[in-house]
Amino acid sequence: MAARRLDGTAWAARIREETRPRVERFTARAGRPPGLAVVLAGAHPASEIYVRNKIATVREHGCQGELFRLSETASLDDALALVSRLNGDDRVDAILVQSPLPPGMGPDAEQRVFDTIDPAKDVDGFHPINVGLLVQKRPALVACTPLGCAELLDREQIPLSGRHAVVIGRSDIVGKPMALLLLHRDATVTICHSRTRDLPEVCRSADVLVAAIGRAGFVTPAFVKPGATVIDVGINRLTDPADVARCFAPDSLRARQFAQKGSVLVGDVHPDVEAVAGAMTPVPGGVGPLTIAMVLRNTVTAAELRVGASA
Repeated sequence: MAARRLDGTAWAARIREETRPRVERFTARAGRPPGLAVVLAGAHPASEIYVRNKIATVREHGCQGELFRLSETASLDDALALVSRLNGDDRVDAILVQSPLPPGMGPDAEQRVFDTIDPAKDVDGFHPINVGLLVQKRPALVACTPLGCAELLDREQIPLSGRHAVVIGRSDIVGKPMALLLLHRDATVTICHSRTRDLPEVCRSADVLVAAIGRAGFVTPAFVKPGATVIDVGINRLTDPADVARCFAPDSLRARQFAQKGSVLVGDVHPDVEAVAGAMTPVPGGVGPLTIAMVLRNTVTAAELRVGASA
Protein backbone atom coordinates (compact mmCIF):
# COMPACT_ATOMS: atom_id res chain seq x y z
CA MET A 1 0.00 0.00 0.00
CA ALA A 2 1.34 3.44 -0.94
CA ALA A 3 2.18 5.90 1.82
CA ARG A 4 -0.36 8.51 2.83
CA ARG A 5 0.48 11.80 1.17
CA LEU A 6 1.14 14.68 3.59
CA ASP A 7 -0.08 17.56 1.46
CA GLY A 8 1.97 20.62 2.31
CA THR A 9 0.29 22.70 -0.37
CA ALA A 10 -3.16 22.27 1.16
CA TRP A 11 -2.00 22.92 4.72
CA ALA A 12 0.00 25.97 3.63
CA ALA A 13 -3.10 27.45 2.02
CA ARG A 14 -5.04 26.95 5.25
CA ILE A 15 -2.27 28.51 7.36
CA ARG A 16 -2.12 31.53 5.07
CA GLU A 17 -5.86 32.09 5.36
CA GLU A 18 -5.70 31.71 9.15
CA THR A 19 -3.07 34.48 9.17
CA ARG A 20 -5.15 36.97 7.20
CA PRO A 21 -7.30 38.17 10.16
CA ARG A 22 -4.13 38.78 12.18
CA VAL A 23 -2.84 40.99 9.38
CA GLU A 24 -6.10 42.93 9.34
CA ARG A 25 -6.06 43.45 13.11
CA PHE A 26 -2.44 44.59 13.08
CA THR A 27 -3.04 46.98 10.20
CA ALA A 28 -6.02 48.53 11.98
CA ARG A 29 -4.02 48.93 15.18
CA ALA A 30 -0.73 50.16 13.74
CA GLY A 31 -2.07 52.17 10.82
CA ARG A 32 0.12 50.22 8.40
CA PRO A 33 0.50 46.59 7.32
CA PRO A 34 3.21 44.27 8.64
CA GLY A 35 6.38 44.83 6.65
CA LEU A 36 8.86 42.25 5.31
CA ALA A 37 12.19 43.28 3.77
CA VAL A 38 13.97 40.63 1.69
CA VAL A 39 17.65 41.05 0.85
CA LEU A 40 18.89 39.25 -2.26
CA ALA A 41 22.58 39.41 -3.14
CA GLY A 42 23.84 38.28 -6.51
CA ALA A 43 22.07 36.41 -9.29
CA HIS A 44 21.15 32.93 -8.09
CA PRO A 45 18.30 31.45 -10.20
CA ALA A 46 16.79 29.35 -7.41
CA SER A 47 16.99 32.27 -4.97
CA GLU A 48 15.17 34.48 -7.46
CA ILE A 49 12.27 32.02 -7.48
CA TYR A 50 12.19 31.62 -3.70
CA VAL A 51 12.28 35.36 -3.12
CA ARG A 52 9.58 36.04 -5.68
CA ASN A 53 7.29 33.48 -4.04
CA LYS A 54 7.91 34.81 -0.53
CA ILE A 55 7.22 38.42 -1.46
CA ALA A 56 4.16 37.50 -3.51
CA THR A 57 2.72 35.49 -0.61
CA VAL A 58 3.06 38.25 1.99
CA ARG A 59 1.64 40.83 -0.41
CA GLU A 60 -1.33 38.62 -1.33
CA HIS A 61 -2.24 38.43 2.35
CA GLY A 62 -2.13 42.13 3.11
CA CYS A 63 1.48 42.65 4.18
CA GLN A 64 4.08 44.96 2.70
CA GLY A 65 6.87 43.04 0.99
CA GLU A 66 9.89 44.81 -0.46
CA LEU A 67 12.98 43.44 -2.20
CA PHE A 68 16.41 44.98 -1.64
CA ARG A 69 19.06 43.86 -4.14
CA LEU A 70 22.81 43.73 -3.81
CA SER A 71 25.08 43.00 -6.76
CA GLU A 72 27.18 39.87 -7.15
CA THR A 73 30.24 42.02 -6.40
CA ALA A 74 28.80 43.63 -3.28
CA SER A 75 31.00 43.37 -0.21
CA LEU A 76 30.11 41.99 3.19
CA ASP A 77 30.23 45.54 4.50
CA ASP A 78 27.57 46.47 1.92
CA ALA A 79 25.32 43.69 3.19
CA LEU A 80 25.88 44.59 6.84
CA ALA A 81 25.16 48.26 6.13
CA LEU A 82 21.90 47.39 4.39
CA VAL A 83 20.77 45.13 7.23
CA SER A 84 21.64 47.83 9.77
CA ARG A 85 19.56 50.34 7.82
CA LEU A 86 16.60 47.96 7.75
CA ASN A 87 16.99 47.35 11.48
CA GLY A 88 16.40 51.05 12.01
CA ASP A 89 13.43 51.34 9.65
CA ASP A 90 10.25 51.29 11.75
CA ARG A 91 8.15 50.26 8.75
CA VAL A 92 10.11 46.99 8.54
CA ASP A 93 8.98 44.35 11.02
CA ALA A 94 10.80 41.37 9.52
CA ILE A 95 14.08 40.94 7.65
CA LEU A 96 14.99 37.95 5.52
CA VAL A 97 18.42 37.60 3.93
CA GLN A 98 18.23 34.99 1.19
CA SER A 99 20.93 32.33 1.15
CA PRO A 100 23.38 31.71 -0.39
CA LEU A 101 25.34 34.95 -0.37
CA PRO A 102 27.95 35.54 -3.10
CA PRO A 103 31.24 33.70 -2.41
CA GLY A 104 33.14 36.98 -2.59
CA MET A 105 31.62 38.06 0.72
CA GLY A 106 33.70 35.43 2.50
CA PRO A 107 33.12 32.05 4.19
CA ASP A 108 31.55 33.49 7.35
CA ALA A 109 29.38 36.07 5.59
CA GLU A 110 26.01 34.43 6.28
CA GLN A 111 26.64 34.11 10.01
CA ARG A 112 27.94 37.68 10.20
CA VAL A 113 24.81 38.94 8.45
CA PHE A 114 22.43 36.81 10.55
CA ASP A 115 24.13 38.07 13.71
CA THR A 116 23.53 41.67 12.58
CA ILE A 117 19.78 41.30 12.06
CA ASP A 118 17.72 42.70 14.95
CA PRO A 119 16.47 39.56 16.77
CA ALA A 120 12.99 41.09 16.91
CA LYS A 121 12.99 41.31 13.09
CA ASP A 122 14.69 37.96 12.45
CA VAL A 123 11.94 36.30 10.40
CA ASP A 124 14.13 33.24 9.73
CA GLY A 125 14.96 32.66 13.39
CA PHE A 126 18.71 32.38 12.74
CA HIS A 127 19.97 34.98 15.21
CA PRO A 128 21.75 33.41 18.24
CA ILE A 129 19.21 34.97 20.61
CA ASN A 130 16.30 33.33 18.78
CA VAL A 131 18.16 30.03 18.59
CA GLY A 132 18.80 30.23 22.34
CA LEU A 133 15.13 30.90 23.04
CA LEU A 134 14.23 27.85 20.95
CA VAL A 135 16.65 25.72 22.97
CA GLN A 136 14.88 26.87 26.15
CA LYS A 137 11.46 26.05 24.65
CA ARG A 138 10.29 29.65 24.67
CA PRO A 139 10.76 30.67 21.04
CA ALA A 140 9.43 33.80 19.43
CA LEU A 141 10.70 33.35 15.87
CA VAL A 142 11.75 29.91 14.60
CA ALA A 143 13.45 28.91 11.34
CA CYS A 144 10.70 28.66 8.73
CA THR A 145 11.44 25.27 7.17
CA PRO A 146 11.62 23.21 10.40
CA LEU A 147 8.70 25.19 11.80
CA GLY A 148 6.68 24.26 8.72
CA CYS A 149 7.63 20.59 9.16
CA ALA A 150 6.56 20.65 12.81
CA GLU A 151 3.31 22.38 11.89
CA LEU A 152 2.60 19.69 9.32
CA LEU A 153 3.23 16.90 11.83
CA ASP A 154 0.96 18.60 14.36
CA ARG A 155 -1.88 19.16 11.91
CA GLU A 156 -1.66 15.66 10.47
CA GLN A 157 -1.79 14.36 14.06
CA ILE A 158 1.36 12.28 13.65
CA PRO A 159 2.18 10.86 17.12
CA LEU A 160 5.47 12.23 18.45
CA SER A 161 5.38 11.86 22.23
CA GLY A 162 7.51 8.88 23.20
CA ARG A 163 8.33 8.10 19.57
CA HIS A 164 11.80 7.91 18.04
CA ALA A 165 12.55 10.68 15.54
CA VAL A 166 15.68 10.69 13.39
CA VAL A 167 16.88 13.84 11.62
CA ILE A 168 19.42 13.36 8.82
CA GLY A 169 21.36 16.63 8.68
CA ARG A 170 22.80 18.91 11.34
CA SER A 171 22.60 22.33 9.68
CA ASP A 172 21.77 25.42 11.73
CA ILE A 173 19.01 26.21 9.23
CA VAL A 174 17.08 22.93 9.30
CA GLY A 175 18.63 19.97 11.13
CA LYS A 176 19.32 21.42 14.57
CA PRO A 177 16.11 23.47 14.97
CA MET A 178 14.10 20.53 13.61
CA ALA A 179 15.59 18.29 16.27
CA LEU A 180 14.70 20.80 18.98
CA LEU A 181 11.12 21.16 17.78
CA LEU A 182 10.73 17.37 17.86
CA LEU A 183 12.34 17.20 21.29
CA HIS A 184 9.90 19.81 22.59
CA ARG A 185 7.08 17.55 21.38
CA ASP A 186 8.46 14.79 23.62
CA ALA A 187 10.04 12.71 20.88
CA THR A 188 13.33 10.90 21.49
CA VAL A 189 15.58 12.47 18.88
CA THR A 190 18.68 11.25 17.06
CA ILE A 191 20.62 13.60 14.76
CA CYS A 192 22.57 11.88 11.98
CA HIS A 193 25.25 13.34 9.71
CA SER A 194 28.15 12.43 7.43
CA ARG A 195 30.08 10.77 10.27
CA THR A 196 27.20 8.64 11.55
CA ARG A 197 28.01 4.95 11.52
CA ASP A 198 25.51 2.45 10.10
CA LEU A 199 23.25 5.26 8.91
CA PRO A 200 20.57 3.07 7.29
CA GLU A 201 20.29 0.99 10.45
CA VAL A 202 19.91 4.09 12.65
CA CYS A 203 17.28 5.50 10.32
CA ARG A 204 15.33 2.21 10.26
CA SER A 205 14.69 2.64 13.97
CA ALA A 206 12.78 5.89 13.40
CA ASP A 207 9.05 6.31 13.76
CA VAL A 208 9.52 9.74 12.17
CA LEU A 209 12.37 10.31 9.72
CA VAL A 210 13.33 13.82 8.53
CA ALA A 211 15.76 14.04 5.59
CA ALA A 212 17.53 17.40 5.16
CA ILE A 213 20.87 16.82 3.45
CA GLY A 214 20.51 18.07 -0.12
CA ARG A 215 21.32 14.76 -1.84
CA ALA A 216 18.80 13.63 -4.42
CA GLY A 217 17.15 10.30 -3.68
CA PHE A 218 19.67 9.48 -0.94
CA VAL A 219 17.14 7.92 1.47
CA THR A 220 16.10 4.59 -0.01
CA PRO A 221 13.64 2.00 1.32
CA ALA A 222 16.55 0.38 3.21
CA PHE A 223 16.54 3.46 5.51
CA VAL A 224 12.86 3.32 6.41
CA LYS A 225 10.93 1.32 8.99
CA PRO A 226 7.68 0.02 7.49
CA GLY A 227 4.89 2.43 8.40
CA ALA A 228 7.21 5.29 9.43
CA THR A 229 6.43 8.93 8.69
CA VAL A 230 8.99 10.46 6.32
CA ILE A 231 9.47 14.23 5.95
CA ASP A 232 11.51 15.12 2.87
CA VAL A 233 13.05 18.59 3.18
CA GLY A 234 15.26 18.27 0.11
CA ILE A 235 14.58 20.04 -3.17
CA ASN A 236 17.05 18.94 -5.84
CA ARG A 237 16.84 19.70 -9.55
CA LEU A 238 18.02 16.79 -11.70
CA THR A 239 19.35 17.48 -15.19
CA ASP A 240 21.43 14.32 -15.79
CA PRO A 241 19.47 11.46 -17.45
CA ALA A 242 21.42 8.92 -15.38
CA ASP A 243 20.28 10.56 -12.14
CA VAL A 244 16.69 10.66 -13.37
CA ALA A 245 16.84 6.97 -14.32
CA ARG A 246 18.10 6.16 -10.82
CA CYS A 247 15.03 7.79 -9.26
CA PHE A 248 12.19 7.25 -11.72
CA ALA A 249 10.97 4.41 -13.93
CA PRO A 250 11.24 5.16 -17.68
CA ASP A 251 7.46 5.19 -18.14
CA SER A 252 6.70 7.28 -15.01
CA LEU A 253 5.14 10.73 -15.11
CA ARG A 254 8.28 12.34 -13.67
CA ALA A 255 10.48 10.71 -16.32
CA ARG A 256 8.17 12.03 -19.02
CA GLN A 257 8.34 15.48 -17.45
CA PHE A 258 12.12 15.30 -17.59
CA ALA A 259 11.99 14.31 -21.26
CA GLN A 260 9.84 17.38 -21.97
CA LYS A 261 11.57 19.99 -19.80
CA GLY A 262 15.13 18.73 -19.40
CA SER A 263 14.93 18.84 -15.60
CA VAL A 264 12.85 17.45 -12.76
CA LEU A 265 12.64 18.06 -9.02
CA VAL A 266 13.28 15.31 -6.51
CA GLY A 267 13.75 15.33 -2.76
CA ASP A 268 16.36 13.69 -0.56
CA VAL A 269 14.04 10.67 -0.33
CA HIS A 270 13.93 8.17 -3.18
CA PRO A 271 10.42 7.78 -4.65
CA ASP A 272 10.50 4.03 -3.92
CA VAL A 273 10.18 4.86 -0.19
CA GLU A 274 6.49 5.48 -0.85
CA ALA A 275 5.98 1.70 -0.88
CA VAL A 276 7.43 1.34 2.64
CA ALA A 277 6.49 4.47 4.56
CA GLY A 278 3.17 4.97 6.29
CA ALA A 279 3.07 8.67 5.40
CA MET A 280 5.43 10.99 3.54
CA THR A 281 5.71 14.43 2.03
CA PRO A 282 5.92 14.79 -1.75
CA VAL A 283 8.47 16.88 -3.64
CA PRO A 284 7.31 19.28 -4.89
CA GLY A 285 4.23 20.12 -2.86
CA GLY A 286 5.38 19.07 0.58
CA VAL A 287 7.67 21.14 2.78
CA GLY A 288 8.32 23.97 0.29
CA PRO A 289 4.87 25.62 0.45
CA LEU A 290 4.91 25.37 4.25
CA THR A 291 8.23 27.21 4.43
CA ILE A 292 6.72 30.13 2.56
CA ALA A 293 3.59 30.05 4.73
CA MET A 294 5.83 30.28 7.80
CA VAL A 295 7.58 33.33 6.34
CA LEU A 296 4.17 35.02 6.24
CA ARG A 297 3.23 33.88 9.74
CA ASN A 298 6.60 34.87 11.21
CA THR A 299 6.34 38.29 9.56
CA VAL A 300 3.01 38.86 11.28
CA THR A 301 4.30 37.49 14.58
CA ALA A 302 7.32 39.80 14.46
CA ALA A 303 5.05 42.79 13.74
CA GLU A 304 2.70 41.92 16.60
CA LEU A 305 5.57 41.47 19.06
CA ARG A 306 7.19 44.76 18.05
CA VAL A 307 3.98 46.77 18.36
CA GLY A 308 3.14 45.07 21.64
CA ALA A 309 6.59 45.84 23.00
CA SER A 310 6.24 49.53 22.13
CA ALA A 311 2.61 49.98 23.17
